[in-house]
Amino acid sequence: MVSTPQSAPGSKPRGRPRSFDRETALEKAIMAFWEHGYEATSVSDLTRTMGIGAPSLYAAFGDKQALFAEVVQEYGERYGAFFARALDEEATARAGVERALREAAAEYTVPGRPHGCLVVHAAINCTSREVEQSLRERRNATIAALKSRIEADIAAGELPAGTDAAALARHTGAMVQGMSQQARDGASREELEALAEIAMSIWPRT
Repeated sequence: MVSTPQSAPGSKPRGRPRSFDRETALEKAIMAFWEHGYEATSVSDLTRTMGIGAPSLYAAFGDKQALFAEVVQEYGERYGAFFARALDEEATARAGVERALREAAAEYTVPGRPHGCLVVHAAINCTSREVEQSLRERRNATIAALKSRIEADIAAGELPAGTDAAALARHTGAMVQGMSQQARDGASREELEALAEIAMSIWPRT
């Protein structure tokens, strides 16, 4: 009699090996949500785009909402990190925002991929309160970080003492969100760069 190998105590039985590359599938999910938003992207759309069946999707990523949460995280790291990086690397808030807006003009109009910002576009017509809240918190966190940076520059004398840090931060947030929608409406990189130049012209100087 041939004995069947037994699993070690406490070990999990081996399941069927995954038949697809998870990172490739996740990238395809990013593109689907980026192009169509959260609400308009169905599970069947995702399985077709990702090239996997629904059971594989649920096993690897969880449900649609869990997949979207991972997509937003990965999008932020792969495509959306330019704004925070500009603020971190430039000497002043003004220089950081100027760089970030110019990079937004470039990033939001890259040929061959969806235009605009996934975090902005995915919230449109979203009926999931959890998803909507999560996206709102991400956008507000960016504005809060910019406000803190502006306040630090005011304290350091880089900006006038009477500068309204909150309003200036929200103005920048509105510009970024507006540039995202303009890009989706067909605005070119050059047109968005012109908007960025106008936006920076209102920044106060010492």
